[in-house]
Amino acid sequence: MRILYAAPISPNDSSEYRRLALIREGHEPVAVNLYDYGLKNRLLHKFEHRLVAGPEVARFNRDLLRTAREHRPDILWCDKALFLQPKTLERFRELGIPTVSYMIDNFFGPRRDPGWRLYAKTLPYFDLHCTQRDSNVRDYLAAGARDVIKIQTAFEPTVHFPADVPFTDAQRDRGVSFIGTSYDQRGAILSRMAEDGLPIVISGGEQHWRRALTPAAFTALYREGELYNERYRSAIWRSRINLSFLTHSNADEFVHKSFEITACGGFLLAERTPGHLERFVEDEEAVFFNGYDELVEKVRRYLPDEAARNRIALAGQKRAWSSGYDNDTQVRRILQRISKHMSGTGHQHDAGPAVRA
Repeated sequence: MRILYAAPISPNDSSEYRRLALIREGHEPVAVNLYDYGLKNRLLHKFEHRLVAGPEVARFNRDLLRTAREHRPDILWCDKALFLQPKTLERFRELGIPTVSYMIDNFFGPRRDPGWRLYAKTLPYFDLHCTQRDSNVRDYLAAGARDVIKIQTAFEPTVHFPADVPFTDAQRDRGVSFIGTSYDQRGAILSRMAEDGLPIVISGGEQHWRRALTPAAFTALYREGELYNERYRSAIWRSRINLSFLTHSNADEFVHKSFEITACGGFLLAERTPGHLERFVEDEEAVFFNGYDELVEKVRRYLPDEAARNRIALAGQKRAWSSGYDNDTQVRRILQRISKHMSGTGHQHDAGPAVRA
């Protein structure tokens, strides 16, 4: 199929990974890059982002319809396209082009980020909403959504893969490693772990971590900057323990980092949730914790036990690659679902877990 793909596209975005998955599945995505839209003046951009109005919003909607007329797509796929207007989706319906909204963030959650004004208005206009939370399936349906499917964040096979020869501790220069953002209380937790004598290493966006850590903790714990692609993969390989925290302000059930770590063959230590427990066998394919005390206990249990870590990491790697935790499987499920709208077989909703290959 030819798919009009409106998304923030760069080598470092997960939406680019989904675009690649569409290509591998034999489809033709026609990209409209959301990074091409938005006022360049920083102050004006803040107002535009908060109000979701202005000339760039209008230009995006015009360009999307113009591209649809030029390329005659089978589907419109929007990945957090916050500039999209309801009247534009109405026009796509008139043209007979089914529409998909893929949204990782939790519009219904406790975080009150700006920029959702137009998105809230478009909820009933999409043919299919894709979300990663059971609670959001119910939320979207209550808000008037036509159809909702629960998917999961996933790993990218061309980026997140194991080393040809598995690393040993002799090659691992990162002890207890966290790679990511400083959401929630992560800075305080990691600082406390370091104070308790654990070899913490943090990588991610520098300015965010400078705000989340004291100057002394930042100097002691922060390394290597923001990591993507091969640098991210290498850091996982070089870590004895890879931490994965939920974004509690998004009410997450699981996070994409857990699938990326295991797909790379890394030892995963993540928060214990029903979502994680459903996807990995505890203490065989991954290790989980609740609260600070159990987190520290698990670190001290496994940090000196290289054999156990390697065994669990290998089992987790096999699970990730064999159970549909990759982008290709998730994209395939979405396209199978939207095809029902193309053939007129009616609307359904699916609150179940991702299908396992």
